[in-house]
Amino acid sequence: MTRLGIFILWLLHFLPLPLLAKVGNALGWLLFRFAKERYHVANTNLRLCFPELSDEARRELVKRNFQAFGRSLLERGILWWSPASRIQALTQVIGFEHIQAITPQPIILLAPHFVGLDVAGSWLTQNVNLVSVYANQKNPLFHDLLLRGRSRFGNPQLYARQQGLRPIVKAVKAGLPFYYLPDQDLATKDGLFVPFFGIPAATLNTVSRLASMTGAKVIPVTTKLLPNGYEVQFYPAWENYPTEDLFADTRRVNEFIEDRVREMPEQYFWLHKRFKTRPEGEAKFY
Repeated sequence: MTRLGIFILWLLHFLPLPLLAKVGNALGWLLFRFAKERYHVANTNLRLCFPELSDEARRELVKRNFQAFGRSLLERGILWWSPASRIQALTQVIGFEHIQAITPQPIILLAPHFVGLDVAGSWLTQNVNLVSVYANQKNPLFHDLLLRGRSRFGNPQLYARQQGLRPIVKAVKAGLPFYYLPDQDLATKDGLFVPFFGIPAATLNTVSRLASMTGAKVIPVTTKLLPNGYEVQFYPAWENYPTEDLFADTRRVNEFIEDRVREMPEQYFWLHKRFKTRPEGEAKFY
């Protein structure tokens, strides 16, 4: 079944993007209707983060979120098999000069979990060498495909999350930008309960710690799905970061993500149990 799914994904990547996007939206609509557990997760997240929304408005936002997710699943075929020239032509890039201005100083590219984040990763590997981490996938075929897709351009260094920070620190000190996704609940000891849309959320403090260890500048980057392509935006390097206040530094990460989520709430990865880990004594949300 996995091989068939991969074959269908490969066939679909030949479609023009506007048509492929419609197929992705249709897939997302089916998931919205039938993936009840993930619907509950997304609906709970949005109820917590946007309590002002009516039930009807929140349901509509969940549906659009599933459609964006469906698009991102199918459009990974473009990133994994299309030539670099097609990816470059589909991608509008804003602010790359922020990276060029401080190279070769160490850089942390802070990439929140928007559904299109692999587009920025693919575009970056065509222009700079970088280092990043990945999560081991349960299905070995998909795991190998994911790694091949993310490493097909340039010479990126990819490490499993279980390998820890040591190889990352070494690579960043050697001048490789670190493409880092900081905003999932991984229930690790390297986290703090920091507000995210006003809700205490288990948040990794790695950005601040790594910036302190390496002297790296933090440059956020986001990806937005457009009807006919993608928009990758790099933001100015953060000033006065890190500080001696680990909580304040980690809160700054969440505040930046909140601001970007408000700009395109339908494209954030709400299907993840962002508030799964609770402070001691608090009831579970899911």
